[in-house]
Amino acid sequence: MGYISDLRKYVGHMPLIHAAASVIVERADGRILMQKRTDNGYWGYAGGAVELFEDTCDTAKRELFEETGLTAVSLELFGVFSGEALHYIYPNGDEVSTIDILYICREWTGEPVCQPEEVSELEWFDIDDLPPLSPPIRLPMEKYIKYRKGE
Repeated sequence: MGYISDLRKYVGHMPLIHAAASVIVERADGRILMQKRTDNGYWGYAGGAVELFEDTCDTAKRELFEETGLTAVSLELFGVFSGEALHYIYPNGDEVSTIDILYICREWTGEPVCQPEEVSELEWFDIDDLPPLSPPIRLPMEKYIKYRKGE
């Protein structure tokens, strides 16, 4: 079990500050890899909770591999996102205030493969034609799209 899962045994569904590290995988043609989540049916990028004493870059690489089968060769820090826009209540009732450390990965090895416990589909999307996004990633994706468009 992970750190957050262990905490949940004591605090139940009450709000927790949730440190996360995430990755937007970007191909040379500009398309990005998105994954359809099994818990809420929305799309997002790879990412998850930072474990106790874990470096966020290591978290991002671990989550990318676990959820997509890809191994990051290099990561570029894109931004740190927090606040009301990243407040979320999971379908199981767990409530979080997420601090998301978001990286961009343009160099990786492997082929995309779904982790069936968390991911039902993996697909490459153009940033102008994204599927319905999971609520806590909407603000970071807005910022990413503006960045990509030079705004």
